[in-house]
Formats: sequence, structure tokens, C-alpha cells
Amino acid sequence: MPPYVIVRFCVQSKFPNPQSQIRNTMLHSWNLSPQEAIALQKRLASSVVLKPLPEEITLVAGADVGYSRRHDRAVAVVATYTYPGLEFRELVRFQGKSSYPYVPGLLSFREIPLLLQAFERLGGEPDVVLCDGQGTAHPRRFGLASHLGLWLNLPTVGCAKTRLVGTHGRVGPKRGQYRSLLHRGERVGVVLRSRTEVKPLYVSPGHLAEVESSRRLVMRCCLKYRLPEPIRRAHLAVQLAVHGA
Repeated sequence: MPPYVIVRFCVQSKFPNPQSQIRNTMLHSWNLSPQEAIALQKRLASSVVLKPLPEEITLVAGADVGYSRRHDRAVAVVATYTYPGLEFRELVRFQGKSSYPYVPGLLSFREIPLLLQAFERLGGEPDVVLCDGQGTAHPRRFGLASHLGLWLNLPTVGCAKTRLVGTHGRVGPKRGQYRSLLHRGERVGVVLRSRTEVKPLYVSPGHLAEVESSRRLVMRCCLKYRLPEPIRRAHLAVQLAVHGA
């Protein structure tokens, strides 16, 4: 299997897309100890901007990363959809090794180097990126979505399947019901029931986003399933690459 693949209306390529509009910002080195990484998170958290998402959104991306222990590799996938129509546009995949160990709270240092490689292969720049991970719902207010947003200089939203920090009241069983996620007296996100009587999602702003507009976008991107369509498409591609090899 090639290390990276672009799927765009059945067109495939092994190389970075020279037409890509995405130019990431070099924020820092990835060669950091866990202690240095934590210190960096605390410093960069002050650079995160919390504001409503853009009023005009035409392209939404979903990003996910998976791991194969058997093959000692990781796969990063980005899928884009039109918005609000939610028509599939593009899927890119980068395959490589993650050099950073798994440390709770430091997931971004393990996954973002892979995701940046995938984003460089996108043909169109998304208006918003939905991430399978936390945004500000993080001990240092700097989860994967916030970190990735600073690198890409794009609005990002964290859409996690499990809770990392915070407390919340009981979420009603119906689709669209939610409760605020609170941590140290601050509203860091919402716990959102995206499908009736199915486990909720933990939604928090990453960068250039805030709680309410993030919740509305995630909800509008959820059709028949628990996950928003862009993340769901990326997740399925990750699972196929990891387990179908």
C-alpha cells in the first residue's frame, strides 16, 4: 500500500498537491519531552482565539488518525464535504510512523505531524475543520483541535467521543439535546446528543470558533449517524486502511 493516497472523484496521487491552498505555520519543533510539551501547551493556549465561526461556510473537513500495531504505522485521513449540502468532495490519506508516545493530554503531538502531511495534499482549503479530539475541553485549554487550528490558521472544532475533563448534567435522550460541559468554573464545551438514545459527543471550540457556533455546525453535519459526516468518512477510511491491510 502506498504511504499516501489522494482520492478525488476516483483520482489518486502519491505526491503533495502543488495546487493545495493550505500553508501551515511552523509553530515549533516536535522534538519535545512530555514536560516540554506541557509547557508549550500552556504557552500556546494564550494564542487560541475564541470567536463565532464564519457566517459563510462552503467546505467542511473532518480529520481522524488511526494506528496499526501489527504494521507499526499510523494513518491520517482528511475528508471534505460541501456545506450545507454535505456532498462528499475529497479524501486524502497519509501513512507513516508516529514518533511520539501516547501520553494523556498530549495527543496532538502524536497526531498533528501526520495530519499536516494529509492537509498538504488537499486540493481545496476548508472553511472549518472538525477534529476527532478535544478543543478547549482540555486540562490546559489546548487540545488537538486548538493545536491544529494554530498550525493551519483555520477555524477548528473538537468533536470527541469521550470526555477528557469537566462535568455536566444529564443530557436528554433526543437528538439535538445538550448540556454545558464545565471545567474549573468555565464552560469549555457542550455534551451533545447527535442521535436519539445514542451516546453523546463532546464538542468544544478549537481555534477561531466558540461553543455555540461549534455546536450548531456539528449538529448540522450529523445526518443519520452519531458522528458528523466529514469525521465519519475520515474514520471509515482510517479503519479500512488500518484493519483492511
